[in-house]
Amino acid sequence: MAARIFVAATFFSRVWGAAIEPRAIGVNSTSCNGVNYVYNELAGYGLVTSNVVDKFGDTLGGLGSSLHLDQGAWKKHCNGSYTGVLWSLPDRGWNTEGTLNYNPRVHKFAVLFTPQPHATVQKPSAPNLQFYYLDSIKFSGPDGTPCTGLDGDATGHLSYPGFPELPIATYEGDGFGSEGDGGKRIPIDPEGLYVNKDGTFWISDEYGPYIYLFSRRGKMLTAIRPPDSILPKRNGTVSFSADAPPRQLDGNTEDDDVTPEHPDTGRENNHGFEGLTVSADGKSLYVLLQAATVQDGGLEKQTQRYTRFLKYNVRNKREPVFAGEWVVPLPLYKDPTAKPSKNPKAAAQSEILALENGQFFVLSRDSDAGNGQEVTESVYRQMDVFDISGATDIKAAGSYDCADASCAIADADTGSLKEGITAATYCSFLDYNVNAQLGRFNVHNGGNTDSGLLNEKWESLGMVPVNPKRPNGEYFVFSLSDNDFITQNGYMNGGKLPYADESGFSLDNQALVFKITISKSRS
Repeated sequence: MAARIFVAATFFSRVWGAAIEPRAIGVNSTSCNGVNYVYNELAGYGLVTSNVVDKFGDTLGGLGSSLHLDQGAWKKHCNGSYTGVLWSLPDRGWNTEGTLNYNPRVHKFAVLFTPQPHATVQKPSAPNLQFYYLDSIKFSGPDGTPCTGLDGDATGHLSYPGFPELPIATYEGDGFGSEGDGGKRIPIDPEGLYVNKDGTFWISDEYGPYIYLFSRRGKMLTAIRPPDSILPKRNGTVSFSADAPPRQLDGNTEDDDVTPEHPDTGRENNHGFEGLTVSADGKSLYVLLQAATVQDGGLEKQTQRYTRFLKYNVRNKREPVFAGEWVVPLPLYKDPTAKPSKNPKAAAQSEILALENGQFFVLSRDSDAGNGQEVTESVYRQMDVFDISGATDIKAAGSYDCADASCAIADADTGSLKEGITAATYCSFLDYNVNAQLGRFNVHNGGNTDSGLLNEKWESLGMVPVNPKRPNGEYFVFSLSDNDFITQNGYMNGGKLPYADESGFSLDNQALVFKITISKSRS
């Protein structure tokens, strides 16, 4: 069985590269519609090792799908260190060889952060962000039946009084490849998290894509079904499958394929509500699709730039109201491994964070580059800013939320935005991949594959003030990676299913902390 006690920090003695350490104030800055942002420095690094398990005996992996920092628990101490509470959202469980009947859940950690502002590439700091596991809460449906990480069925749904039609996943045996009675559960691939002051959880997922409200004990209380333009459809009917068949011990997945592989309209496979955030007053909830819907951007990364951003009024969390919709233009990057005809590509987004000034942080990145991948160097991995104040509210405009291509916001073949729609203002900001900063904590982008190489998937953002008692515009931004539960010493099904990922890798759950400054108000 994997170790149950987590040693939070591991010292890496290797110094990568020979980058020159700049000590000027600020790594870079940007201005977005009159608001100034400064990336001061990389302030910290930490990890959760790949072989630890939660209280249920399952591998503690995928921690970076989303995170939430408890603002009330964030404290600064007289020795300059900070303590707080961090909630972490794993996604659908270990699935690199096929999906499993993993019960989606949320984890709770205590964190200890000790800034090391004098760290340099020549004299790097050991990891200074430490995690202490506290608890895990599993998610269940309205009737108490556990939810599942298995892919949804190609057709059909589950019905509960007071809820919209919900996705359904039908499984045989125990859903892990062994004997059992089979069953039907609500499939959830969790990607967005917000913890309300009353302890309830807002969760967004990729399968529906739906938005769910769970009680503090994990029972589903509310479900938000998105507009018809976002619901995936195949052959004229709603089809929640993401073409992610279950793991088969005999390797045969032919009977589990869905036809066609990709939806005809709506969210593309694995491009659901990757980002979720809630306003500081808790009254407005926002979600952002990972990339364009099929009718808005086709199936190619070159054309999937214009994605949909939705707002819900959640003053009454049990009766959310669809309140607005805008278009966000994802950034473009050049993939050095792709042919010229396949460039530039849209950098799909992995998380959003609402700011008090009305703007939003967004984590956009490339893919297939980092630890565990053939390509080790990422060329686009950034926390950027967008502003919808001058954008078209396409919900108010009408004619953009029906279930067919006539309601598209962009040309699926070219990716060009339709006339009459003004997209959000998008501003480039904080680059994760600056080795002159990463090297101060013995981590790096590109180069050799080793324990200090950044993971591929960074999918979470959380922000707390540098001065909790007297906030002055300086913040720490936490970001965790999703390691896809990749380990050589893993466990699923409450410890009954040991596994070693066929990649041969063991990827730690990595975390970065950035120090930034935001101007207090628009100029």
